[in-house]
Amino acid sequence: MIELPVIPVTPTQRRPDWLRVKLPVGKEYRHVRSLVDEHKLHTICESGNCPNMGECWGAGTATFMILGNICTRSCSFCAVATGRPLPADLDEPNRVADSVKLMQVKHCVITSVDRDDLKDGGSTIWAETINAIRRESPETTLETLIPDFKGQWDNLDRVLAVRPEVVSHNLETVRRLTREVRIQAKYDRSLECLRRISEAGLRTKSGIMLGLGETEEDVIEAMQDLYDVGVHILTLGQYLQPTKAHHPVIDWITPAQFDKYKEIGLKMGFKYVESGPLVRSSYHAEKHLFDMQ
Repeated sequence: MIELPVIPVTPTQRRPDWLRVKLPVGKEYRHVRSLVDEHKLHTICESGNCPNMGECWGAGTATFMILGNICTRSCSFCAVATGRPLPADLDEPNRVADSVKLMQVKHCVITSVDRDDLKDGGSTIWAETINAIRRESPETTLETLIPDFKGQWDNLDRVLAVRPEVVSHNLETVRRLTREVRIQAKYDRSLECLRRISEAGLRTKSGIMLGLGETEEDVIEAMQDLYDVGVHILTLGQYLQPTKAHHPVIDWITPAQFDKYKEIGLKMGFKYVESGPLVRSSYHAEKHLFDMQ
């Protein structure tokens, strides 16, 4: 197999030109921006400095993070704070639902920190948030980017029971790098989580970051593993180091290599593959739903 080139990173090397982000523009974006500012609403799009915020907001898609902003895990790629979280906020489902209604979100993506400190892993808040959004905004479709619930599948079942339109759980990296990149996670546990989502008859989605030191063979193995457990939608994007304390970027993956992975994924049988340097989990999320109907 011929590998397309990647660009090894040196400590002083700047990001390549293809990672430059366009400034958000457009009427829909400005409308959402004004609502967020006026009502002090919180989205992970904004707090995470997502490069695609303008495009997603313009399409009526927004991502909310629930269960606080302190994670019980310490993945080397993630900028979310690690520590002892505050108790779950029982009113959070209603506040998120109010925000979705106020912003007139057409397609809502919900994610969360890992809450390994909670017996239910936060799954009750997950289910109540989905139900609250449906009560307030019955036309809004939902994608949930969920944790693995430590393999306690009764907690996963609690989320699957309310049947969001898309359920996503990110594999994040290849098998060989999992112990280095996702310290408390397990590659096969993530695959089992995704298998259970697919077997529940729900649209199943996962994502992988590239540039952490994986080879092309590593990536194709991970893609095949995801396809084999029933994943329908795959996202591939360039890893960007949040701070100097996080896992370094080992190489910049070229747009041509991302295109090659997309072609490979579609030939494998994935229904939808988003593959590009700036692709993130919720990128084109609304298309992942409607284009598959």
